[in-house]
Amino acid sequence: MAFSLENRKGTVSGIIFVAIFASTATYIATLAPVKALGLSPLVIGIVIGIIYANTIHNITPDGWDRGVVFSAKKILRFAIVIYGFRITFQQIAEVGMEGFLVSIIMLSTTFIIGSWLGYKIFDMERDTAMLTASGASVCGAAAVLATEPVLKAEGHKTAIAVSMVVLFGTISMFLYPVLYSTLIEPATGFLHMTPSEFGIYVGGTIHEVAQVVAVPFSIPNAPADMANNAVIVKMTRVIMIAPMLIILGIYLSYSAKGATGQGSTGGVKLVIPWFAVYFIAVAGFNSLHLIPNHIVDVINEIDTFLLTMAMTALGMGTRFAKFKGLGLAPLYTALAMFIWLVVGGFVITKLVTAII
Repeated sequence: MAFSLENRKGTVSGIIFVAIFASTATYIATLAPVKALGLSPLVIGIVIGIIYANTIHNITPDGWDRGVVFSAKKILRFAIVIYGFRITFQQIAEVGMEGFLVSIIMLSTTFIIGSWLGYKIFDMERDTAMLTASGASVCGAAAVLATEPVLKAEGHKTAIAVSMVVLFGTISMFLYPVLYSTLIEPATGFLHMTPSEFGIYVGGTIHEVAQVVAVPFSIPNAPADMANNAVIVKMTRVIMIAPMLIILGIYLSYSAKGATGQGSTGGVKLVIPWFAVYFIAVAGFNSLHLIPNHIVDVINEIDTFLLTMAMTALGMGTRFAKFKGLGLAPLYTALAMFIWLVVGGFVITKLVTAII
């Protein structure tokens, strides 16, 4: 046990060690050049964690590893639960049926396409394929972190998925403003969308929340409804991570039954990610607006730090030796999902907004 009498000191020391690294990542994220790139503390945390894992890991006490594992597992689940304070059901209602349909269509199709391509076509290991797909389909690194406990995946697989999210999410952040100004802008583009439609498109297809926020602000004179729709649709995708994980847990349970030849009454335990259920409950509570906004802001800042700790801890468990044999399969899978998000997402957004 991590906090048994003989292990307690090492566990606490490891948690403090991770917190120091996470604090460093948080500080780096505030530097102007880093902010300009749109890099979150989570991404920086995993990078410096990986650097540590492959350089000076061997000179730190072995007992600290328990604190690192605790941060990557237990602190992660708690952070995902209180992530619900970033969302209200009212926000989802504001964007209407158009945004909801685009969100659910893009999430489900991207996850299915990415998992199938990675596992069946590019011969990736199943967990890595699903983690990569969850990051692209829902909300980037946070979705990868939330999916990892359901799959019980190893830390280096999570790191692979996060790296793909970072790569193509960053490309999206710079690509979408160019697409809007050259092809989509209503007055000049032949693939024109209204600013409101483009906001739905951005929120429904770009990986990270921070990247979604950055795109409208990168477009000169962008109307407010573009940014508002982008953020609300993105947060709709975020809250859908909970039902997605519950469905994934049910799927994995029945897949395990099939693999062991057991029937519906077999002994394979149904895996329900309770932290996802609690996430919905917290979002529902937040929708009641019982807590003042300034306190919610503090909670969200604490949550970002806890997520940074979890990401840093995952990086600390990632050794480059574990990546051997993977080849270019993760890159091909992430690229295919990126093309679907950009091209397929445009078509889906146009169809949905034309019908509704």
